[in-house]
Amino acid sequence: MRFTCEKSMLMAGLNITGRTVAQKSTLSVLEGILCRAGADLSLTGYNMETAITYCIDAEITEPGECVLPAKLFGDIIRRLPEGPVTVTVDTMYKVAIRAGYASFNISAESAEDYPELPDVDSGRSISIPSAALKDLISGTIFAVSENTGRPIHTGVKFEIEDDSISAIAVDGFRLARRTYHPEEPTGRKLSFVVPAQGLKEVEKILGEDEDVAFTLGSKHILYQLGDATLICRLLEGDFLDWRRVVPTGCPIKLVTNVGDLYSSIERVGLIVSEKYKSPVRCVFGNQELQLRTNNTLGLAEDRCTIAGDGKELEIGFNVRYLADALRAIPDEEVVMELTNGLSPIVFTPVDDKHDFSYMVLPVRIKN
Repeated sequence: MRFTCEKSMLMAGLNITGRTVAQKSTLSVLEGILCRAGADLSLTGYNMETAITYCIDAEITEPGECVLPAKLFGDIIRRLPEGPVTVTVDTMYKVAIRAGYASFNISAESAEDYPELPDVDSGRSISIPSAALKDLISGTIFAVSENTGRPIHTGVKFEIEDDSISAIAVDGFRLARRTYHPEEPTGRKLSFVVPAQGLKEVEKILGEDEDVAFTLGSKHILYQLGDATLICRLLEGDFLDWRRVVPTGCPIKLVTNVGDLYSSIERVGLIVSEKYKSPVRCVFGNQELQLRTNNTLGLAEDRCTIAGDGKELEIGFNVRYLADALRAIPDEEVVMELTNGLSPIVFTPVDDKHDFSYMVLPVRIKN
């Protein structure tokens, strides 16, 4: 195998595919990068859960394939001078790397033992603008569960309808939903759950101003992200019936500025930590929200202007969960929907510019 390509392009491919190279594996080839030179040059990283393949424009003089040591090869390429890099692999898997006056000789492995990537059914793909997919991911992924006892909730559920693509995440204490309405009907009705770790990789690879195509298989999903292809195993199980747990028809609806409320939450949260936990006590009054928290570190109070009368409703919330929800809201103003002191708060849009809902369950507070 022999190919020549620009260092910058090779480095970009290694940076992306290296994210899914197994750190430690009983199968040594999974700790390397699968390099295939044929019609084009492709690099693949695979940890048996998620695979990323990246295609590079290269001059290929001898086709072939091998598994390159991911860390060593990456460190070498990173330190080479700018310009073209030539890589030659002989039949004994001895690798010669040349760039300018620099040269290295290292060893590779045969690709015969590298596992085949999952075969995603060649069904009809669905396209979505990269910016919209990024909003769906970033607007929900913070609310996935970290409890591996319920693996299905460690991912984000996607619901595809003819006129909408929704992402939902829950962790037992809060819920996050973002919905994108495509200009053209999807012509599909699908439901699946993607692991949070796989979506984090998708989010990192997403480019600007391009469409992303994804194809659903029986147990995996494939994302086509420019020059990169990501295949991820889907999660299986019964996801929470979120429509039944989100309150509707709440009697109290208040409007507030997202930035102002977030600043107030941040301020009172300064004395809250993992060691010194305490809920924030919220009193929803007439045109004003009072926030207060206290623990062994001290006491913090603040006030925020709201539109409407909360009837002096008093509820306690986890400070971080409120802040996370407010940080994800894309609008300047938001509606706060409330029922009573034992019911969750639901943040919904003021208008139809964006479609979302964020729910945070209350925390019992001491009198």
